[in-house]
Amino acid sequence: MRFFSNQTLTLLLCRAALALSWIYQGAVPKIVCQSRGEIDLLGHVIPVYQWACEALLWMGAAEILFGLFLLVARWSWVFWLNVAALVGLLCFVALFEPTMFLLPFNPLTLNVSLIALSVIAVLELKNNNPDLNETAPF
Repeated sequence: MRFFSNQTLTLLLCRAALALSWIYQGAVPKIVCQSRGEIDLLGHVIPVYQWACEALLWMGAAEILFGLFLLVARWSWVFWLNVAALVGLLCFVALFEPTMFLLPFNPLTLNVSLIALSVIAVLELKNNNPDLNETAPF
């Protein structure tokens, strides 16, 4: 718990929101209630339905782990990785399912918000402890 006590409220809120988003998106539409939309999106790269369903489970588990990692990561590169992943997901949706951008709470509005939170987290990490940002994780 001491890890969290020396962080700003802004950084903690960014971490919590990002972690919750990844954990929820990994658990609910990918593992608990496999979303037909998620399966259809994967169908563009995995044409066998059963394989797409299996891949969706693994993706959900990876998203949950990534969300937990964002919660405790000490390095800014993790948040930049998050930005890259979100931009990649936006490009994937734009390429294969551009009509999704017309829906309420669409990938554009969600991902841009999460990207902004990631950038704020990076800035807060630098302000909070500049030495932690430059230390490699290994």
